[in-house]
Amino acid sequence: MEKDKIKVLVVDDSALMRSLIGKIIDSQDDMYVVGKAMNGSFALQKIPVLKPDIIILDIEMPEMNGIEFLREKDKKNIEIPVVVLSSIAQKGARVTFEALSSGASDFITKPTGEVSRNISSVAEQLCSLIRAYTGHKLPVQRQPEERQSIPAAMPSEIKLKENLPVYPDTSKGQIEIITIGISTGGPNALRYLLSKIKKDFRIPIVIVQHMPEGFTAEFARSLGRTCPLEVKEAEDGDLILPGRVLIAPGNRHIKVEKKRLGAIVTLNEDEPVNGHRPSAGVLFKSAAGNYGNRVLGIIMTGMGKDGAAEIGEIYKAGGYTIAQDEESSVVFGMPRVAIEYGFIRKVLPLEEMADFITNLIN
Repeated sequence: MEKDKIKVLVVDDSALMRSLIGKIIDSQDDMYVVGKAMNGSFALQKIPVLKPDIIILDIEMPEMNGIEFLREKDKKNIEIPVVVLSSIAQKGARVTFEALSSGASDFITKPTGEVSRNISSVAEQLCSLIRAYTGHKLPVQRQPEERQSIPAAMPSEIKLKENLPVYPDTSKGQIEIITIGISTGGPNALRYLLSKIKKDFRIPIVIVQHMPEGFTAEFARSLGRTCPLEVKEAEDGDLILPGRVLIAPGNRHIKVEKKRLGAIVTLNEDEPVNGHRPSAGVLFKSAAGNYGNRVLGIIMTGMGKDGAAEIGEIYKAGGYTIAQDEESSVVFGMPRVAIEYGFIRKVLPLEEMADFITNLIN
């Protein structure tokens, strides 16, 4: 029955794209296209009538583009998740993060080349995001000055495996580095988390966010507009400094390494790990090997299980490990697996993470 399916509104000025995306959605058993619009203006008119559960949005459209649509949607207090379909061009990256800061939930890069042949490459991701965002809600940090909150969430009921040894955790105040692995739902979750960090925070943070090549530099800049710390896309040999946040560049693994004169990050293009490059697993493993029990490892919202096993290296070394809870995760994949492996010392909702981290390191 269609009434039990997810209702999707597709907004794109390309008739071909509307048709191709529509075919992908209509081929799924649990969703269907409730309507299509060629620009934001038509979409706003259709929303009250069609009552979609989610909107798939193009950015560059005539009359009312995607950014203008998101701002009007916000003014009208329309609480419907929006997934942006974005070009991988540098201009697209800037506009994409403007869309995220204006209220979009997530984005997918449009295929390059002949669209009709390549659109199937994003079909699985598109449908997964539709399911994720119609089942969960996430706070959106729209402007740097805003400090939105989300409803408190109880820690997950998932239990740690009882047959695993319990390794001693690091003593309070010993943390020298924070490593974060995150995927689906990550851009808005990280914007929220980092905006809550105080400007006198002195522990370096290294982040793997699954994101296409060409987007991470702009992503770092967008985070820097809401985070009081220095945020930058990592370059090979970058120093790991107090209060600096380094984002792994798309399509390159990142490792941390202690040298005689200081600590640095190194980048490489080795084979994907856990299906990803960059991989949170690579980061966690290198952090455990170089910092031992002085690492705080955090695994957050995301599909799959990247980093779930390797955060165990931090746990076994005596470091502290945190997982985002189910209620505040867009997709409770990576955190769930890490919890089930028994490698997590604390499960927290997103809204409590910044304060907990600050108290842990002080």
